[in-house]
Amino acid sequence: MAERMVGKQAPRFEMEAVMPNKEFGKVSLEENMKNDKWTVLFFYPMDFTFVCPTEITALSDRYDEFEDLDAEVIGVSTDTIHTHLAWIKTDRKENGLGDLNYPLAADTNHAISKEYGVLIEEEGIALRGLFIISPEGELMYSVVNHNNIGRDVDETLRVLQALQTGGLCPANWRPGQATLSV
Repeated sequence: MAERMVGKQAPRFEMEAVMPNKEFGKVSLEENMKNDKWTVLFFYPMDFTFVCPTEITALSDRYDEFEDLDAEVIGVSTDTIHTHLAWIKTDRKENGLGDLNYPLAADTNHAISKEYGVLIEEEGIALRGLFIISPEGELMYSVVNHNNIGRDVDETLRVLQALQTGGLCPANWRPGQATLSV
């Protein structure tokens, strides 16, 4: 049986990544926590596929909105940093990513994908999982869906803003609306 993760401390991670400047570096949850940042961690199956670039570039195109909310976005797949870099260097018109505003991390040993419960072990790839982690390291939101369906950036931003209110947000709550009082 799967163990609940939401409301608990998120699994810590440090991974090699291709940074927005196209250099290799590292990303870690501890670093984001030290900098008092929210973390939007999302997993995708593979580089050079069809649905993945639509959501990776959509998140990048809206990165300023995440930054305004003190959130760091990190994309993760089980591909290598070298494959990530080749995909970033490929133009969007040719099914590439082009410039990105956040890092793409490499979970080549599958450890992080496994800890977050998104690894399809028999294929060695991750499901589309998205996790929002507070600056204190608490996993506040988790959604995992089939690899045929891309995620919605508007919904991710809405959930992040709802979590940041610290209040009770009713169904269909939108930023700027009142939260529920108890």
